[in-house]
Amino acid sequence: MIERFYLKEYLSFKEVELDLKSGLVVFTGPSGSGKSILMSSILSSFGTASCDASVCESTVSWELDADEYGIESDDLYIFKHIKKEKSRYFINNQSISKKSMTDLSSGYLRHLSLRDFSDFENENLLSILDERIKKQNQNIDKLKNDYKEAFLEYKMVKKELLSIEDEQKRVIELKEFAAYEIKKIEDVNPKISEDIELLDIKKELSKKEKAMEAISRASLIFEQEHNVFSTLDLLNIDSSFFSDTMNELRAIMESAEERFNALDEVDIEEVLGRIEELGDLKRRYGSIEDALEYKEQKIQELQKYENIEITKGNLEQREATLSKKVKDYANTLTQLRHAELKPFIADLNRYLKELYLRDAQVEIVQTDYGVLGKDEIVLKLNSTELQKVSTGEFNRFRLAILALKSEFMSKNGGVLMLDEIDANLSGEESMSVAKVLKQLSKYFQIFVISHQPQLTSMGDQHFLVYKKDDESYVRELDFDNRVDEIARIISGESITQEAKGFAKELLGLHVK
Repeated sequence: MIERFYLKEYLSFKEVELDLKSGLVVFTGPSGSGKSILMSSILSSFGTASCDASVCESTVSWELDADEYGIESDDLYIFKHIKKEKSRYFINNQSISKKSMTDLSSGYLRHLSLRDFSDFENENLLSILDERIKKQNQNIDKLKNDYKEAFLEYKMVKKELLSIEDEQKRVIELKEFAAYEIKKIEDVNPKISEDIELLDIKKELSKKEKAMEAISRASLIFEQEHNVFSTLDLLNIDSSFFSDTMNELRAIMESAEERFNALDEVDIEEVLGRIEELGDLKRRYGSIEDALEYKEQKIQELQKYENIEITKGNLEQREATLSKKVKDYANTLTQLRHAELKPFIADLNRYLKELYLRDAQVEIVQTDYGVLGKDEIVLKLNSTELQKVSTGEFNRFRLAILALKSEFMSKNGGVLMLDEIDANLSGEESMSVAKVLKQLSKYFQIFVISHQPQLTSMGDQHFLVYKKDDESYVRELDFDNRVDEIARIISGESITQEAKGFAKELLGLHVK
């Protein structure tokens, strides 16, 4: 609930602080006193309306899941809207975006003055019907969970199957392409590092002739080898070092000569052709390693295409099994809902009668399978579609739906804000709205602006909004002041004794 509201400097209001109670909170006052402005400023503190107040601040005792917004958990949360040069929003003094604040509060605060169809959405209507079924059949929750699991798995399998069927239409072309790509690489049959080895051979071939000529000229050194040995002997110098050097040099020359002679069998045109062939492959795939990896990928794809019929057959079997499960669960849900529909209609029409509305026509029609089954609840008011009923009838119809839902609520439903929902209603109609709101106030904290004595008398808390010297004020009324205010509503500014008597009578029915 909203426990406290604070407003500073907004139009005719300079400063307002309200300590609020649970239940039905009523705001009354003369026309133009600022009631709607006050309601708008409360909404503004939660980011669901705009106003130019310096400060709008609401303290709430909601169990918020605020962690994902970076707000620390607490027993109380202070929602604040500050307007200076621009609007800023805070929760517990932590800055937050308007959208995040609205998202956080939307699960707890609803403004019912708008033509909002959310209460008439199929999900909400089915939840009310299913909660009624649960009273006699505790297994419905398990049935709904089993259905949902089967339906979601069926959707997943169906999606996979459609993907395979779509792929199958292209499988011949894909198989041909994969086989072509594999053959193209296999025809080249590249080996890792082969390109590097061939480039080395190319370099050797390019310098073979010059190298062999150089080796031939250098080999003349060996013809003078004996003269060097003789000279070293005459000089009494050990010639072993020279012998080792010459042997090493001879080995180098012979090895090089053998290597170059071996190139006589190499076809330079073949080497250049192979280098060009590998170059084309590298330009297409990046490297020889990438080409071989791509070939393996295509081999796996080809295997997948070969196995597609087996995969498709397995999925078709799963789809058939899940389809039967989904239909069986959905049919059971439909039967339970149809069985409860008659008492559902009777209770709804009872509320509508209390609200001086005509009977509603309710039917369950079959629609596409969804997470809630294949049922859709269609509502009309005296054969008139919801979009065509008057705003007053629409809002009272919505109250009837909320009242029906509240019968099975196990926790507080948050805050409802209603702006003059009893406007232009007769006394009997206003009393009917008041009674329904009183019932709802067991589960919701309800803020309502009223110009009718019946609803005003039902309030658990009554605030008077009034103006003095062009400034608006708000004060909570005690019993005697409530009598005076209700009498004013009945008879106008000239309060009569009869009006005061009727006001006391009304309050006596509801205030103990």
